[in-house]
Amino acid sequence: MKKWLKILLWIFLGAGVITVFVFSNQQENNKKIINPEISIHVEGENTFLTEKELWDRLRFLRLVFDGQQNNAINIHKIEKAIAQMTEVKNVKAYRQIGKKWFLKIELRKPIARIFNSYGQSFYIDDDGFMMNRSDLHTARVLIFSGFIKDKFSHKSVPEIINNDSLKSIRKIDEIYRISSYVCKDTLMSKLIGQVYLEKNGDFRLIPLLGDQKIIFGSAYSEQEIKEKFDRLKVFYEEAMPYEGWDKYDEISVKYEGQIVCRKRR
Repeated sequence: MKKWLKILLWIFLGAGVITVFVFSNQQENNKKIINPEISIHVEGENTFLTEKELWDRLRFLRLVFDGQQNNAINIHKIEKAIAQMTEVKNVKAYRQIGKKWFLKIELRKPIARIFNSYGQSFYIDDDGFMMNRSDLHTARVLIFSGFIKDKFSHKSVPEIINNDSLKSIRKIDEIYRISSYVCKDTLMSKLIGQVYLEKNGDFRLIPLLGDQKIIFGSAYSEQEIKEKFDRLKVFYEEAMPYEGWDKYDEISVKYEGQIVCRKRR
């Protein structure tokens, strides 16, 4: 066979392969998409985002819609939109050859709910990030209220701690330290249900058992918090069973190395 005939044959063969590939790709793009496989991981019992709610939000944003074709779906936009949801800690969106695609999501774990002085309510998670409250879900976590001036923002506690101008006017870092300690401590998580911020800046703990006022004071560092809770645990484990739950009206661990108790009248 002549050389030019072989070259021509290879050209026709290559063109045929390309034509088949383009035609197949067009057919694939024109196919309607199927719903993705959604995996949502949450640590603990507080689920703030279900598969249905996620899908409804994506539909509302017009990132997915009825009759949508493969070439109309934008995986990167979908991943970015989900990452901006305050309940979401991590997300990965990807697709395989064909119509199959996947959403893998890790949700944040709330440890405190905050009611501030402006009527706002939001959560803070175990990494110090703020989460919007949900009309559909609530979490059994430590409640903070009182003279709290902090508003919801996308700045995290680590950002605030490292910014002197923010740290001096906000209480969210102290709220985070207290709630982080309480949720991890077996005794305190069963004992303390609410925390109230007084006008003078002192935190007051409200126990689930008994009606004592527990004056905690400030929470400027993890070491300060640990020392105060250590004193409080000693009191509850050793003094309370002997003295009785109704003897004291107020317990204060505000001052270093002291437990000051006021008897009930």
